[in-house]
Amino acid sequence: MRVDNILKLGILKAGPVAPELYVKYGDYASSFEQLLGPGNYEIESWDIFESSFPESIDQCDGWLISGSRYGVYEEHPWMPTLMNFIRRCYSTKMPLVGVCFGHQAMAQALGGKVEKFSGGWCVGRTGYTFNGKQIHLNAWHQDQVVSLPSGVTVLGSNDFCKYAFLSYGPQTFSLQPHPEFPNDYINGLIELRGKGIVPDELLSNAQQGLDLEINSELIANHMKQVLIPMPLNNES
Repeated sequence: MRVDNILKLGILKAGPVAPELYVKYGDYASSFEQLLGPGNYEIESWDIFESSFPESIDQCDGWLISGSRYGVYEEHPWMPTLMNFIRRCYSTKMPLVGVCFGHQAMAQALGGKVEKFSGGWCVGRTGYTFNGKQIHLNAWHQDQVVSLPSGVTVLGSNDFCKYAFLSYGPQTFSLQPHPEFPNDYINGLIELRGKGIVPDELLSNAQQGLDLEINSELIANHMKQVLIPMPLNNES
């Protein structure tokens, strides 16, 4: 809720960060704060994977659901609470953004379907078409949205991920890739999480792209238009 023209942004952390990555990057809330940059907002976060939820959707002016190591189709005790939270945000037009797991959770909560994709993994720098532009972002996923809720608009995709960027209206946006992951974060995931799980060829290809540009700022600006619909630098 707005106090002295400051918006409050709530981040729902859907999983822990590997300890080795936490030392350098902090938790998911830290990564998103770095991505969004300074502005007329403050952040509060909740560890929803430990069943710690806000008391009400009205505790913040907008919400962001992070990525996770978990699948939205898995039976975790906190998952029904998250699904209901998403539905309440959507029904009241509360600003809401979901990234990777958050993208999938929003689709499933609103009537879509998510599954472990038969085409396998997508890791590292990946090209997409977004709002008619060619962009590149880092990705790290095997699950993906395979059927859409009604009323959703597809803003971007590629041949591997048909529903990579979704809009449910001007105050609701979700995306499969990770704009909050810089290239060296992906390298950390490759070393700490990928080996023995993700095919070696995909990991090798991802490492070869670690020095190439990604378009996180463009997506961050779009996220801010949804979450923080007011001047960001004390502009009148």
